[in-house]
Amino acid sequence: MNTKPEPQRTAKNYWRENVRLVVGCLLVWFVVSFGFGVLLVDFLNQYRLFGFKLGFWFAQQGSIYVFLVLILFYAWRMNRLDRRYGIEEAGDETDC
Repeated sequence: MNTKPEPQRTAKNYWRENVRLVVGCLLVWFVVSFGFGVLLVDFLNQYRLFGFKLGFWFAQQGSIYVFLVLILFYAWRMNRLDRRYGIEEAGDETDC
């Protein structure tokens, strides 16, 4: 009995998980940058962060910080996904 998954099915599952990860990251980025920085700016400006109105802070700096964190998160998750499906890059011995 062959328990090894078919290569085509494996590639399809890998791609599905990759797209799900990308969509999730883009959704978080959209909510933080457009939602907090544009749509909810008046509500968030009631609060202060480091002396700045929160809505202004998200529009100017917060969305950039979240974007950088999302890049690190995406790289970490993709390394795990690559290892799970055996698609590691040559010389990729690091454990992020």
